[in-house]
Amino acid sequence: MQTQDTDILGNLESSIKEHIASIDTSKTELKKLKEMLSDMFSNDSTYQEHDKAVKEASKIRTKTKLELLKQPAAADLNNKIKEMSADLKDLQNALSDYLREYQRLSGSNEIEGDD
Repeated sequence: MQTQDTDILGNLESSIKEHIASIDTSKTELKKLKEMLSDMFSNDSTYQEHDKAVKEASKIRTKTKLELLKQPAAADLNNKIKEMSADLKDLQNALSDYLREYQRLSGSNEIEGDD
């Protein structure tokens, strides 16, 4: 039985090493392909013009958004959103803590809902 376990362990180790080598080879090839695609975009003048236009439009949009957020109604809504998001995160964290404690005390991973 011990020889069988040794053979299984050896085969498993061999498979692990083969997979690691395959992953490394794939990562290298993927990096090379991504660089080739990126170079294609970098060398295309139409793409470069459009990319420049997008960046400029993004800057304008950001400035406009910041100006709108200076308006009292927008600032108020933005603050309410931030507060509500923080409250929701707190509720979710508390629920997570309650569920962990419930599981620890009851040994169960399920709670039946009201509906």
